[in-house]
Amino acid sequence: MKRNTVPWQFLDDYRGSLFTGEWPTVPQLFTISTQRYPESPCFTVYEPDRVSLSYSEALERVRRIAGYLRQRGIAPGERVGVSGANSPEWAVAYLAVLYAGAVVVPIDYALSAAEIRGLLSSAGAKALFIDGEKYDAFIREDFSSLVCLNPGKDPYIYDLEADPLEKPLAVDDEELAAILYTSGTTGRPKGVMLTHRNLVADCLIAQANLNIYHSDVFYALLPIHHSYSMLAVFIESLSVGAETVFGKRMVVKQILHDLKAANVTMFLGVPMLFNRLLQGIMKGIRAKGPVVYGIIRGLMFLSGTIKVLFRVNPGKILFKSVLDKASLASIRICISGGGPLAPSVFRQYNQLGIDFVQGYGLTETSPIVALNPKEQYKVRSVGRILPGTEVKILDPDSEGRGEIAIKGPMVMRGYYQMPEETAEVFTDDGFFRTGDVGYLDRDNYLYLTGRAKNLIVTEGGKNVYPEELEDAFQLYNEIEQIMIRGFTLDKRTPGERIEALIYPNRDLFEEDLRDEDEGDHRIRARIEAIVAEVNTKLHSYQKIERVTVLDTPMEMTTTKKIRRHVVEKNS
Repeated sequence: MKRNTVPWQFLDDYRGSLFTGEWPTVPQLFTISTQRYPESPCFTVYEPDRVSLSYSEALERVRRIAGYLRQRGIAPGERVGVSGANSPEWAVAYLAVLYAGAVVVPIDYALSAAEIRGLLSSAGAKALFIDGEKYDAFIREDFSSLVCLNPGKDPYIYDLEADPLEKPLAVDDEELAAILYTSGTTGRPKGVMLTHRNLVADCLIAQANLNIYHSDVFYALLPIHHSYSMLAVFIESLSVGAETVFGKRMVVKQILHDLKAANVTMFLGVPMLFNRLLQGIMKGIRAKGPVVYGIIRGLMFLSGTIKVLFRVNPGKILFKSVLDKASLASIRICISGGGPLAPSVFRQYNQLGIDFVQGYGLTETSPIVALNPKEQYKVRSVGRILPGTEVKILDPDSEGRGEIAIKGPMVMRGYYQMPEETAEVFTDDGFFRTGDVGYLDRDNYLYLTGRAKNLIVTEGGKNVYPEELEDAFQLYNEIEQIMIRGFTLDKRTPGERIEALIYPNRDLFEEDLRDEDEGDHRIRARIEAIVAEVNTKLHSYQKIERVTVLDTPMEMTTTKKIRRHVVEKNS
């Protein structure tokens, strides 16, 4: 790649004046964007009226709060916790911590106060910014500073007074920027140490696979303590001087209002969210009757074919009324991450005229490793490997599938105060072992198969990855949650059989639930019919032999992943 074609070429204008070295730190990157676009909207929220901070206003608050942290004795390199719902205050606190040269520890606000306290203790946090709902659960004496992210509690972040810091104290891109605790789908959380170089390099290198612009409007709906939203929404938007609109609730009515009111162009989500939106769109089309439905599906197929063959997008015009009704007309790109997306979902969004991009990464890789370029996407792939990133497949089987290992500027420094666990996930030649299984094609596109630790080995010695089977159920409205796992009928017999744990969509079965005598039977019959239908499309060794219909939902993370270890322990 030629230097004059890279998306981060603009950094050359500021190297030597605002930063030195290859990459700026996160607050230096924010400062650069503020110089480029001082009056552009930076952080916006609808409460319900629009409230917005420009880049210059946001930087002024960041500098003042950074000064407050220094005044309270927070030294460079010390840890500061931030825990709360998505908001401009959360973003300002995050940037202020980094501006003061400290290390930010973003913590899942859905955790209990006791769990948050445990993670803060593990990180050795000296100060805490937290939402008002949990503010009173923390003792001021435990921290150099305890600050509320909402008005109504004292001190409120925007009321803090201090002499502002003139320049960021974080000046070396190799300095530690953040400790992100893994969501714990498999057990004990680990603190992932990410440097400024990890975050900024990953943010800008990802733009080689996906163009983003100053005019874009990002929607921060998923919790931004999570690496996916933190980088792909929050930091990406800051890097180009774009606007971030903070979604307050994962409620469809609120989401649709925000998308339309803010003219959102970049919408990032997880497969579950995009599945639900697509189900709603297709339900509305079906309601128009079989003839209209057939015509629209035919036009969708034609639109998708034209897009693939000629690299033009007729869907935006053909389906303008459909997209308007779904509040998606302004959307330029949807990006799905946090788990595999069914190819049929990917295909239908593109047919409707929305450029739909799938990516791959982990918290330990900042997180982006691969992105599907919208002009050259492959439906079944999670994306093309980013420039400057090495990926190799460890111990591949006869089909080329093996554990995915990664080396590049986005790979973490290690797990905080866990040297043994850190050593376990790196190969002798410095590659990070992801624990994911997949393969690469000749064009350097990555394909996911599943998680190595979830592997089911059948009696015939065949490998079955639960995630592949779970994906087959993504568009069945009747199923709210599904988890595939192995079971044994007889411990003396080697090999596992396959079971599906299913929690039905109780809204769809509302009428059946009112009939206590026959309702459960009808629900189970419908679920079993769906499983039987999916089984006809699977290899013989993949077929589901046992179905367990659950009365209560399975526990999930805030990024909508089932906590498999909790389900296994409780069943």
